[in-house]
Amino acid sequence: MATPVELLTTSNDPVQAVRRFNRFYTRQIGVLQEHLLESQFSLTEVRVLYELAHRERVTASDLCQELGLDRGYLSRMLQNFETQGWIKTAPSPEDRRRLFLTLTPKGRKVFAPLDQRSSDEIAAMLSELAPAQREKLLSAIRDVENVLALSPQTGPGHILRSHRPGDMGWVVWRHGVLYSQEYRYDERFEALVAEIVAEFIAKFDSARERCWIAEKDGSNVGSVMLVKKSASVAKLRLLLVEPSARGLGIGKRLVEECVRFAREAGYKKIMLWTQSELTAARRIYEDAGFKLVGEEKHQSWSRKDLVAETWELKL
Repeated sequence: MATPVELLTTSNDPVQAVRRFNRFYTRQIGVLQEHLLESQFSLTEVRVLYELAHRERVTASDLCQELGLDRGYLSRMLQNFETQGWIKTAPSPEDRRRLFLTLTPKGRKVFAPLDQRSSDEIAAMLSELAPAQREKLLSAIRDVENVLALSPQTGPGHILRSHRPGDMGWVVWRHGVLYSQEYRYDERFEALVAEIVAEFIAKFDSARERCWIAEKDGSNVGSVMLVKKSASVAKLRLLLVEPSARGLGIGKRLVEECVRFAREAGYKKIMLWTQSELTAARRIYEDAGFKLVGEEKHQSWSRKDLVAETWELKL
């Protein structure tokens, strides 16, 4: 805990205030210990194992970029993991020069107790707080995430943020307009979107649900939702990217945020429902590791025959 002197000397300096919080929280979760979670692993090694355990089709380049790691340092770490028999590589079917990394059964056996120990330690910390204190803490964490999410994440001029008043009307309006223009869906589709949005707002669970809005130069250009279907299953809904912002990786980033949040929220699976003709969205889902598990013909909002598809991602 910070001393009165430390609080006094840093309270008026935002840089020092953030540094003080970093020192406090690293002590709180034991990051300053030589080995994390009373194991042989460093913080970085556990983080890399976590990514490998919870993602499909990940490459060393992906890990370097997303975790901000030096290529040489990561390469040595992965070589050690491979020597230990914890990971294996497989060439991409599309480009055999790209190697996908996955944990072996031995690697998962090594990682499982680390993952459980981390959850147990956080659960123990939270158990010492009263319900109101826990909610205050979680609310503050969400506030920090939302504020820092205002920094560019998808490229120059693009940001992702949580929804705010006015966004839900925009989501309904743009779905109605774009799907009418591009696929000739009638007003029944817009009504379905309005129902989904209304239910999201009425039953919103801030700890386990989220809506992301993509902005470009101050204007909304994309959206997606992750909502609770059950205690272990989440649903990805209403992915949309404006024509003016397509090709910039925004759709991919929106889906990645859903997957990341779902894992952190403790879901075991994500489901989504889409249409076979939405080829760009289907490619994004497939690249993220989703698998097609069901199809059904219908004419719910179009005069032509449509094929509804159900996709799933096990986390």
